[in-house]
Amino acid sequence: MMRRPLAVGEGIHYNLSPERRPMPKPRVLVLRTAGTNCDKETVYAFTRAGAQCDLIHVKRITECTVSLSDYDILAIPGGFSYGDDIAAGRVLANEIRHSVYEDLRRFLERGKLVIGICNGFQVLAKLGLLPNLSGNHRQEAGLAWNDSNKFEDRWVHLKAVSGKSVFIEEGALLYFPVAHAEGKFVLGNDQTATKLANSNQIVFKYVDENGNPGGYPINPNGSVLDIAGVCDPTGRVLGLMPHPERHIFGYQHPGWSGKGIKEEGDGFAVFRNAVRYVS
Repeated sequence: MMRRPLAVGEGIHYNLSPERRPMPKPRVLVLRTAGTNCDKETVYAFTRAGAQCDLIHVKRITECTVSLSDYDILAIPGGFSYGDDIAAGRVLANEIRHSVYEDLRRFLERGKLVIGICNGFQVLAKLGLLPNLSGNHRQEAGLAWNDSNKFEDRWVHLKAVSGKSVFIEEGALLYFPVAHAEGKFVLGNDQTATKLANSNQIVFKYVDENGNPGGYPINPNGSVLDIAGVCDPTGRVLGLMPHPERHIFGYQHPGWSGKGIKEEGDGFAVFRNAVRYVS
C-alpha cells in the first residue's frame, strides 16, 4: 500500500534522529513584585534572544506554586521593589533569603544562570550572591547613594574588562543607560577591593567613549574602581547597574539618527550570550 504524502509539518519530529530534534528553548523566570518596572522589557529581550520567558510574581515562588527548578535562568529586573523601603532592594532580598534561599542555592549548584539589573543588582548584593568572594553568600558589597546625591538618568559608556562572565565577551565597549539614585558600588575595605580585582570578577567598568576612565559624569555615581557590574566566582551570576534591556535595538541609541541605525543594540549581547550558554 502506498503511503499518503505527509502534510506540511506532519510527523516531522518522528522522522528526526534524537540528536537532530529541535532543542527545547531555555526557560527564563523574570521575577517581579510591587515596584518592579523593567520586567516586560527584560522578558522581551530574553524572548527575542530565543528563550521561553515567564513573568512571575515573587509570591508564587514563596508560596511554592512555581518552582525555580523548572527554569534555566533567573532574572531580577530593575525598578523600585517595595518602594526601596529601608534601602534599595533590601525588602525583596530579605523575602528571598527567608523564603526560597535553599531553592536558590540548589538552582545555583545545578549550574544555572542569574542576572540582576539595577534594582536586581542591589538585591543580589544584599543577598550576598555578589560578589560572593567568601563563598558563603555573606554580604560583602552594597550599592550606596550616588556621590552626586541625586537620581542619575543618563547614557554611559562601559567596558567589559573580564572574560569570566558567561554574559559578555571581554573587551566589548558598550553604551547603556543608567537610572538610579543608589548605584555607587562600595566594598567594606581596601582588602576586599583588592581581592575582587584579583579574582577577575569585575565585569564592567564605567569609561569614556574611548575606553578610558574618568570622573563624573563618566562614572555617574562614584563607584569604587569605576565598577558598573560584577560576577560571582563561577561567572554565572551577574549584576550590573546600567540597563542592557533598554538598548537591544540600534534605534534605541540616543544618537541613532546621526550615526545610522544598527540592527542590534549593545545590550542585546547580554541576553543572547545567556541563552546560547544554556542552549
